[in-house]
Amino acid sequence: MSVECESDEPGWEVDPDDDWGVAVIATVGRQLRLRREAAGMRVAEFAVAVGYGEDLVYKIESGKRIPRPEYLDRADEVLNAGGLVSAMKEDVAKVRYPKRVRALAQMEAQAVEIGVYECNSIHGLLQTPDHARALIEAAQPPYSPDDVERMVAARLVRHSVFERDPAPSLHFVLEEAPLRRPVGGTLVWRQQLERLLQAGQLWNVRLQVMPINTDAHPGVDGKIELLKFPDGTAVGRADGLFNGRPVSDPKQLRILELQYGTIRAHALPPRESLTFIEKLLGET
Repeated sequence: MSVECESDEPGWEVDPDDDWGVAVIATVGRQLRLRREAAGMRVAEFAVAVGYGEDLVYKIESGKRIPRPEYLDRADEVLNAGGLVSAMKEDVAKVRYPKRVRALAQMEAQAVEIGVYECNSIHGLLQTPDHARALIEAAQPPYSPDDVERMVAARLVRHSVFERDPAPSLHFVLEEAPLRRPVGGTLVWRQQLERLLQAGQLWNVRLQVMPINTDAHPGVDGKIELLKFPDGTAVGRADGLFNGRPVSDPKQLRILELQYGTIRAHALPPRESLTFIEKLLGET
């Protein structure tokens, strides 16, 4: 097995502002170092055995780098840990994504109803991996390849909301223009449209398309998100209201709900929306 150079290190930097994440990764790194030392292996010897660079081993053991699952599996084999090192993947998985993304994913995992109006792109919960990657790679200044993969993984982990039982009620309103934009090329675009059709046919999902020729509606000010929880509480956010901050006050939520309801009324019904997407797919 070849040893990877530092520029190809398969790990992620630890966010210094994420106190919990820093503590978890420091603990994982310390456990890995203690097990390696107990096995009588030097860093150089261990690095060769697991197939990664010494610099990466030092960074992981010092809590400066988040190990990927495959690193922990390989370390478990080399150290004959009997699955105890591999078991750390569960703890690492909780902090491998940025704190903001974890908070959003946690809210989505608890919500019984999620409503989203997306104006400039396809919503993250509906994006394919290649579509998400193409969007992230288009950022300026560009992200490093390592950061791109981490951000793609963070976006995809939120897709577990579709696998929840009991399933939440999901509603999306997407503008026509982003659906026509061949992000990532024709193949990636086709796969993304197919993904939308697949999601829109799920029993708990309602997908609507806002045609370009529709009159002005509240969504011209930007994205709107509404999440409702089992205890009757809710949280929402709109680009054009309340300085874009999340709100939970009932009066403010009623304004968001009014805007979102108006947007839904302007959009094509779900069945016509799927037919519209099928037509777009046929044009690719």
